[in-house]
Amino acid sequence: MESASNEPRIVVVGGGIVGLCVAWYLAQRGLRPLVLEARKPHAAYPGNAGAISHGSVAPLAMPGVLRQVPKMLTDPAGALHIPARYWLKAMPWLLRFVASARTAKVEAAADALASLLFGALERHKEILAAEGALDLIREEGQLYLYRDEAQMAKDAASLDLRRRHGLRMEVLDRAALAALEPEVSPAYTRAVLLPDHGSCVNPARLAEVVAHGVRRMGGEVREAEVRSIRMEGRRATGVRTDAGDVPADIVVLAAGAWSARLLAPLGVKVPLETQRGYHVTLPDAGVKAGRVLSPADRKVFITPMEDGLRVAGSVEFAGLDAPPNEARARLLLDDLRAVFPHVRTEGGTTWMGHRPCLPDSVPVLGPLKTWDGIWCAFGHGHLGLTGSAPTGAVMAAAIAGEKPNFDFAPFSAERFA
Repeated sequence: MESASNEPRIVVVGGGIVGLCVAWYLAQRGLRPLVLEARKPHAAYPGNAGAISHGSVAPLAMPGVLRQVPKMLTDPAGALHIPARYWLKAMPWLLRFVASARTAKVEAAADALASLLFGALERHKEILAAEGALDLIREEGQLYLYRDEAQMAKDAASLDLRRRHGLRMEVLDRAALAALEPEVSPAYTRAVLLPDHGSCVNPARLAEVVAHGVRRMGGEVREAEVRSIRMEGRRATGVRTDAGDVPADIVVLAAGAWSARLLAPLGVKVPLETQRGYHVTLPDAGVKAGRVLSPADRKVFITPMEDGLRVAGSVEFAGLDAPPNEARARLLLDDLRAVFPHVRTEGGTTWMGHRPCLPDSVPVLGPLKTWDGIWCAFGHGHLGLTGSAPTGAVMAAAIAGEKPNFDFAPFSAERFA
């Protein structure tokens, strides 16, 4: 990577959507970053549900989550499953997860997420307008589906938290729901419409568009697997890859679920766990959805995509190295049939990806305190697509010395020490 003498050499480790958005905003400032992408076969960015949800400030660990842990450990068909062979490895993370469900921690996490995700859709549109690809964004809102008032009441705490952070929502009865989504099963009699949320109709193409923009503005995207961060004293001087050493003045770690492995040799221990998510995309489903749908009893997202109807969800703890579990993917078809009883499920393609999840649902962002020249941008969990563009904006501004109006303290890697 060539670099003018007055600009830092910046290497972004990770070419998923978060790393690419950081690089895009750096390139916009003329800083010409180099993105190193290992082409991991199960990175999360191409296969997510496509939801862009700035109001999703409620962390996964809400009060009462402890009651759900036994089912996580024992029900192989549950929305969140941990196989027996992984119980011992997952337990430290689960203990932190349960501890994060205390009211004060939930409120703090929601405040942090709200500060990051505010304006997420506008940030995505800012990138895509510059790249001539606004067709990737659908602005039809999102719809949460409930079978009855009692089921909706179980979500009251989460909905209230979102409402208090400014999310606009409309409660619909069955008639109003049917007017928006006539093919949804009559078993769902209530819904909550989030009219300001949006979605991406092709997350894989989104990543390609952002990467093209990085190159267009003088940056580079190169395939290489980073093995370690190279240090001299307390300062990063580059990275070691499978293709040789790459010098850098600043290393931005945006390697998703693989990020903690690169920090561990530096003594920075982050409780990053992969929550393996699945999707099935049906090219000819025979039913139509006008927007992202999420049935509360199924914990999945159903999204109209360019290449068909996608149902995504399921959470599985099994580590970074275990092969995909096709049975988990097949469960998604039952979830889809519950919402669309007449859906055609033939000819679907399946996918599994690693979501980088932290116990408090708050990503790690900003510079390390104990090492110079290392910035972090990982751990967005289920909100990687949503958080990618706003993360890129605040990170690039801070790296460029612009002092953005953003507090990185709640996102510190050292908060877990």
